[in-house]
Amino acid sequence: MSFFADKRKKKIFIIVASIVLVIVILIGACAIYLGDYYRADEGAIAVFSPTENITVSTLKNGSVVFEPQDAIAGVVFYPGGKVEHHAYEQLMAELARKGILCVLVKMPFNLAVLDINAADGIQKKYPQIENWYIGGHSLGGSMAASYLEDHTDEYEGLILLGSYSTADLSDTELDVLSIYGSEDKVLNREKYNDNISNLPKDFKEIVIDGGCHSYFGMYGAQDGDGTPSISNSEQILHTAEYIVQMIFDE
Repeated sequence: MSFFADKRKKKIFIIVASIVLVIVILIGACAIYLGDYYRADEGAIAVFSPTENITVSTLKNGSVVFEPQDAIAGVVFYPGGKVEHHAYEQLMAELARKGILCVLVKMPFNLAVLDINAADGIQKKYPQIENWYIGGHSLGGSMAASYLEDHTDEYEGLILLGSYSTADLSDTELDVLSIYGSEDKVLNREKYNDNISNLPKDFKEIVIDGGCHSYFGMYGAQDGDGTPSISNSEQILHTAEYIVQMIFDE
């Protein structure tokens, strides 16, 4: 009797140990995956630090706000997948210089897919701003579009940088701006083209000649990306110019 009991205990122990081992491996794999992300190039960003008339502050959740004096529009920005949100500080600063309040959202584990509703409550913090836009880079842009699908009455438009919308916004009156670089090898062009029908017919598409996928932020070269023929700061300056045109020319 004890022989069979010991054998059963041994089998249970092996099963439990195997399950624990699998869990440990999965946790370790997740930790490695989530810990492997593109970090902001602090040296490059420091060169383009905000100038006078722009207040930079950090919210409790780590999101960064660029607030110009007498801001007349607001942008909520979702960073690209596995990219540190600080990498987009120069772009936000450039927009702030033009009178646009920008909220650069910090995402859990640098993945917007883990907090699609991160924009909730932001507008209430700045009631003086009437016209709001939401957007993002790559995965961040897609998640911003998904959020916008259920909040179309709260925003004037959508900004997609090296991104596309899987949410159907085609019947809305939103202003939509889609920008990507001619040398972008990360953006899935097939999916991009397949999802164009999800945007309003009058959406505006701009291709930055010589631009790449990673140069919307400052985090170095991204795996699989093309070789840009313009500088990082040039692409960001062009991008800011196009966004400002959309917001103020509408």
